[in-house]
Amino acid sequence: MSFKEQYEEIAGVGQTIFDNPELGYKEFKTNQTVADFLKKVNPDIELQSFSTTGLRTTLGSGKPLNIAFIAELDAVYAPSHWRSDEATGAAHNCGHYTQVAIALALYKHYFETKAYEALDYSLTFIFIPAEEYLDLAYRDELLGSGKISYYGGKPEAMKLGVFDDIDIGLCVHAMGGEFAERTIEINCDLAGFLYKHYTFTGKATHAGFDPFSAKNAYSMSTLFNVALGLSRQQMKDSEKVRMNPIVLESDMSTNVIPNRITVGSDLRTQSVDYMKEAASKMDDAAKGSALALQGEVEIKTQMGYLPFVQDRYLSEFVMEAFQDNEEIARIWNNNAISAAGDIGDLAFMMPCIQIGYSGFTGTIHGDDFKDIDPEFIYEVFPRFLTQVLERMSGRIDRSKLYRRTFAEYEQLLASIVGSH
Repeated sequence: MSFKEQYEEIAGVGQTIFDNPELGYKEFKTNQTVADFLKKVNPDIELQSFSTTGLRTTLGSGKPLNIAFIAELDAVYAPSHWRSDEATGAAHNCGHYTQVAIALALYKHYFETKAYEALDYSLTFIFIPAEEYLDLAYRDELLGSGKISYYGGKPEAMKLGVFDDIDIGLCVHAMGGEFAERTIEINCDLAGFLYKHYTFTGKATHAGFDPFSAKNAYSMSTLFNVALGLSRQQMKDSEKVRMNPIVLESDMSTNVIPNRITVGSDLRTQSVDYMKEAASKMDDAAKGSALALQGEVEIKTQMGYLPFVQDRYLSEFVMEAFQDNEEIARIWNNNAISAAGDIGDLAFMMPCIQIGYSGFTGTIHGDDFKDIDPEFIYEVFPRFLTQVLERMSGRIDRSKLYRRTFAEYEQLLASIVGSH
């Protein structure tokens, strides 16, 4: 069946997922939608379940190379989005619902045409939960009960061995903004991030009667915010550093000098080494702010995701396919941004690429985000992906691939968090 013939069905699946957004590790309806579709296409399919809602299946097992096409199941917490879930606040304003539909379009095409048999590699479809780093209280519960070990779905799947036999990771992702022409993107590197917790403590006294012997924790946090603002001038432009301090916890009233306040901030950089350097600068700013007002600060560091450097060798196949394609007008190349994703963690272990695609309007993670060119998203773009995959067949140079172990991954995370 051609992509044109299956377009209405695939677009309908995408709409169903869009209308039923779910947060990470809770994508039970989405999991069922995916499983039902795959079983309808292939009643004899072997589906592996993992990480509460993850699914995996392979076409053409037993070949010497295995390429994974990865789709993310979860939505964002965005209760003000025009199509959010009223009960949970979840909304698909990151485009993951289209990833899932695109993956299903590819599976149906390859299975029904048997085109996967001509590929010299196995093609594994991995539907993965919890890419978005949010709803952390719930994930803390899962961590506490031993149901997961990582906030992010890809690191969790890595730990479980879901990627043990995978050699290459291929992802796709919606491009934010509206484009005059149908556009794709390659080599868009992403930031990595840490999450920092700074708890300032001082001394509480009556704000009117005896403010003189107090040590104002709120003032320490205010000084810290000023220090961070001034420090931005000393951060490398090339690293696209982002810090966003917010008050996480405080128990204040107007008649008592506050003696405790917790400020949280992410820290985004393009490289691990600079992440460590910038984290040290943030910590010094917090320590100095506390010291300046005779207080103290407790610092905790929580790992987010690693920076994502796209594999330039694999992107060459995408560029080749684009140059021979007459349906896609433009390609963006080498635009690093400060958004992050757990694809960076997977790319530490193996070469990965993430191809961007237009067809949307509004802001990624914004209240106005929606698709406006479903024909491109669900028909033209999946067909283009088969052209990329066909060019990879028989031409992948194994010497240009790499493989690291999960133990090495854990050691890297420990070196980042442990140094701060």
